[in-house]
Amino acid sequence: MGDSGEIQSTSEEFERAARVLLDSPYVIALTGAGLSVESGIPPFRGPGGLWTKHGEPPMDGYRRFMDDPAGEWRKRLNPEGPMKALAETLAKATPNAGHRALVELEELGVLQALITQNIDNLHRAAGHKRVLEIHGNATLLRCLSCVGRLPRDAVSIDPENLPPLCPSCGGILKGDTVQFGEPIPPDVLPDCFEEGRRANCCIVAGTSATVYPAAQIPLDVLNRGGALIEVNLYESEITRVCEVSLRGPGAATLTRLVETARRLARG
Repeated sequence: MGDSGEIQSTSEEFERAARVLLDSPYVIALTGAGLSVESGIPPFRGPGGLWTKHGEPPMDGYRRFMDDPAGEWRKRLNPEGPMKALAETLAKATPNAGHRALVELEELGVLQALITQNIDNLHRAAGHKRVLEIHGNATLLRCLSCVGRLPRDAVSIDPENLPPLCPSCGGILKGDTVQFGEPIPPDVLPDCFEEGRRANCCIVAGTSATVYPAAQIPLDVLNRGGALIEVNLYESEITRVCEVSLRGPGAATLTRLVETARRLARG
């Protein structure tokens, strides 16, 4: 397939993808870890992955938190292993050209909503207005009772009085990031599926779309007769059902897609 760091798709494929976007009344996007790699955030699994290097977090993380919120908060205040590496990596990351290209699609009125599996806050930092973070946001805390969210730095955490409590309802606060075994927050998942029901085109960028429930969203678009446009370095399980599959790194590929759409829109 050539150098995975280079765009492999042809000009004709970019034009076909751009035409699909411009001809679709309601476009959404689903993004994954591959889009953030170019911001310095490694994937979790595979070569160079955080969990590959440091070991996977417990598969029952949510149950452990619920059994001992104070103890789990102490661990979070003094993270070790993969959680420490993840926190340090996220603190340094900034949006890349792929994030900014998707913002431009939103500003052009082409992209109506963006659903991300990423927890890195980079879509919001890039300027997105309509973002649904299906796995949460590492910069936020979430109340387990009222589901209200607060910036982490807006909450004063007393190590002697854990867990911190919600200032609105008194419920237990935890990180907004969805842990293994934790249900997707009830104020996010229905909206994600609603966007899938409304869309007639979905850009699938930087994800193999195999982790559910997020993976169901592009399939819903497809099953309703909509089109999928894939942006990925490698073939995935959904490549064969995509209207167009653009092969290349997310930043360069999405930037070129937006440039092509702009040119075609001008006629």
